[in-house]
Amino acid sequence: MNDLQEKLGAHEVAAWLRRHPRFLQQFPDLALSLVVPRDEGSAASLASYQLEVLRDKNRELSRRLQDLFANAQENERLAVRTHQLALALMRQDNAAGTLQAMTATLAEEFNGDIVRLVMLEPVAGLDAADWLQVIAADDEALAPFRDCLADGEPICGRLQPEKSALLYGARVDEVQSSALLPLPGVGLVAVGSRDPNRFYPGMGTLFLRMMGEALTTALQRFDR
Repeated sequence: MNDLQEKLGAHEVAAWLRRHPRFLQQFPDLALSLVVPRDEGSAASLASYQLEVLRDKNRELSRRLQDLFANAQENERLAVRTHQLALALMRQDNAAGTLQAMTATLAEEFNGDIVRLVMLEPVAGLDAADWLQVIAADDEALAPFRDCLADGEPICGRLQPEKSALLYGARVDEVQSSALLPLPGVGLVAVGSRDPNRFYPGMGTLFLRMMGEALTTALQRFDR
């Protein structure tokens, strides 16, 4: 019975303090003498406990700020590279040179381990190359890509086996993650990485879309 009374008394005290949060301002000596249990098992005064809580929050805010700063720097680098890519494409005087510039830039500036292009129509001036395939839009080989070619949405992560096999051929086992950029009416651009975490579902695709638009616009200059 005494234990029950003591428990109820503690609850009542806690409830009263919640209704009067400024109570300890009137009795600072009491605030300093209170002992607060710590997760590690030690104890500290209320003042030091509150200070440590504030320090933890400050460390967390600092970490988040550093993450935001790192993301901002990475986005700035990507923006500069995307702009440089667009300029490189616009400097070309034919479709063949434009596609070669796209492939070289993705491999060099964007660190693509394996870059592959699939074009729906032949490109004058381009001989057979391991990075280029020409497949007609109605070819059954493109059946796995029909949906993405229709909506033009980039895909990041591990591709389905049949997609990877068509894009990467004999080097398919080297690719652990991919960024796939469909260009409706034009073809596909694939960037493969040996790093399984390089491209992942849910990552931002803004710069991929911008690169795709740059390539499509550059190629339109040579349409007859």
